[in-house]
Amino acid sequence: MKKLSIIIPCYNEERTVELLIDKVINAKTPLQEKELVLIDDCSNDKTLAILTEIQKKAVHPNISFKLLRHEKNMGKGAAIRTGIKHCNGDIVIIQDADLEYDPSEFYDLIIPIINNKADVVYGSRFPQPLTLKNFSLHVFGNKVLTFLSNIFSGLRITDMETCYKVFRTEVIKDIDLKSNRFGFEPEVTAKIAKKGSRIIEIPVSYKSRSYAEGKKIGIKDAIDATWCIIRYNVFN
Repeated sequence: MKKLSIIIPCYNEERTVELLIDKVINAKTPLQEKELVLIDDCSNDKTLAILTEIQKKAVHPNISFKLLRHEKNMGKGAAIRTGIKHCNGDIVIIQDADLEYDPSEFYDLIIPIINNKADVVYGSRFPQPLTLKNFSLHVFGNKVLTFLSNIFSGLRITDMETCYKVFRTEVIKDIDLKSNRFGFEPEVTAKIAKKGSRIIEIPVSYKSRSYAEGKKIGIKDAIDATWCIIRYNVFN
């Protein structure tokens, strides 16, 4: 294995995307090459201009850039599907364009696949049981959705909704994904379980941002995720 493909879906992330990409470029991995697959999901701020400038000035050895754009806003899941089609690496990782997740943790997330101990790795933000000390509505909602996902999929993971999902490229390319928005998370989890792929979790750090800072997921997405858990585990 030589190349890591990093899919970065972007929508109105002008405040964070440049710093995030700098962190991705400098992140250590066990692989020799990186391929940044950047998807602008029809942003209406300066995100596309920033990405275009980054690609234009890119002169990093062993790092390539692919910049793709949707002509209309389609959602995170659709952006990831677009990215998967253009990945040429041996391993694929999903990276949000905000700064909630730290690319310095790439190494630990990738090494189980390199060592042939897993086909898929999830980075768990909430590996510990829910208590009064760590309670928040966001964590509670995540725990509920993960619990439901585990019931239907038969998995025993702690963070189904995590952004940090790492795949052998042949595994993710072999999955027929449908969801356009945040339904990607329960859908891909259900279909990985049905394939019988080896999946493990690695604890990761997490710095949640507020809605004022650009957080996009909401109650409608939680309802949609619940339906996706049922749909893709039972009916598809």
